[in-house]
Amino acid sequence: MGSVITKIEKYSPLLHKAKIGDRLVSINGKEIEDVLDYKFFSYDTRLDVLLESENGQRRTVRIRKDAGADLGLEFTTYLMDKARPCRNRCVFCFVDQLPKGMRKTLYFKDDDARLSFLTGNYITLTNLSERELQRIIDLRISPINVSVHATDPELRAKLLGNPEGAKGYELIKRLAAGGITMNCQIVCCPGLNDGDALSRSMEDLAALYPQVYSVSIVPVGLTKFREHLYPLKPFDRDSANETLNRVNAFGEECLKKYGSRIFFPSDEMFLKAEREIPEDEFYENYTQLENGVGLLRLLEVEFKSALEYEDAVCDGVPFSIATGVSAAPFLEKLLMTAKQKYANIDGKVFPVINDFFGHTIDVAGLVTGRDLIAQLRDKELGRRLLIPQTMLRDGEGVFLDDVTVSDVEKELQIEVFPIGQDGGDLLLAMTGNFSERNLGYPKK
Repeated sequence: MGSVITKIEKYSPLLHKAKIGDRLVSINGKEIEDVLDYKFFSYDTRLDVLLESENGQRRTVRIRKDAGADLGLEFTTYLMDKARPCRNRCVFCFVDQLPKGMRKTLYFKDDDARLSFLTGNYITLTNLSERELQRIIDLRISPINVSVHATDPELRAKLLGNPEGAKGYELIKRLAAGGITMNCQIVCCPGLNDGDALSRSMEDLAALYPQVYSVSIVPVGLTKFREHLYPLKPFDRDSANETLNRVNAFGEECLKKYGSRIFFPSDEMFLKAEREIPEDEFYENYTQLENGVGLLRLLEVEFKSALEYEDAVCDGVPFSIATGVSAAPFLEKLLMTAKQKYANIDGKVFPVINDFFGHTIDVAGLVTGRDLIAQLRDKELGRRLLIPQTMLRDGEGVFLDDVTVSDVEKELQIEVFPIGQDGGDLLLAMTGNFSERNLGYPKK
């Protein structure tokens, strides 16, 4: 069972009172089904904790602790339950566009409200039971991230490939009425949920502000592995510009009416439209960074701030930066800016074409190790290669195609440094000042 205790921290008030292998049954009479129950019902200072030993005997342990302090327990699974799989067949699903033969974890689609709250995953609400929906409201589980895509019931059901998708906007309204804050996303597909359909979605969602706090508009990503899937077309320059004009015009209206734009196109949409990334103030609180909204602008802001205040000395060692095609010009610009302060900085930026997934995929986070090796093998890379940490998965230096950082280092005969998404960290890496602070994962 997921609520079986596997570790008891030294600071836990249950140390020497609970045992490894005990099952956590309830707290103050409230049955514990998963991690949200555990966190919420263990908040109080006085707790009656019902435990069940491995032989089935039950006992109640009374403890006192500081309000909000964690009980210091770990369980057989993080959620104390299995992650709930997605029940949709979204016409744009990226997992369905993966080639065969990749590691199994990449093919699992989660759609779990608990992960939305705990780790920021986006959910569609299609597999929520009435009890689970009410629990979100009762426990004030907020904010959560919701994949909307369209508010029109028929269109949303079509986009999600699931008739339950038609209930989406009604569920969002219920959550809003219950005081739940939501950050939403719309994966925009030309000819399906753009144009007037997008305008309707924005109008419906804006009516729920501030509970619907922000909405990102992200262009659909299409790989070359789309055999037998719904026929979709990617954004081109014209369609991206039309969508940007529509979103930004409505965002201006919202800014005047609500004090917030609410709706934010992703950086990728601006790049596809061949337009400049907006200035810092456009992004307000940068709420949707994880969706690629304002990522490049914030990187530049942090980079220039570090240039002004950082006193690190540049070592002058030649280096290279590998990134996706879309971000390469932006990084070139930052490198040129750094040269105004450091005359001895010696770097090059290499855009990596995505042969693995297809050339319509041009973001850095989907560059694979194989493409990196194939395209940089004969290049003059200097003595170190910088890559964005977003190219790697699992925090262990592994690319999407299971090639490791060590594999790349061996093939290219150069030390590779994955850098976290922070402008100051990027500057330190360019100048040769490395530490645990600016490395994207611990190098062994």
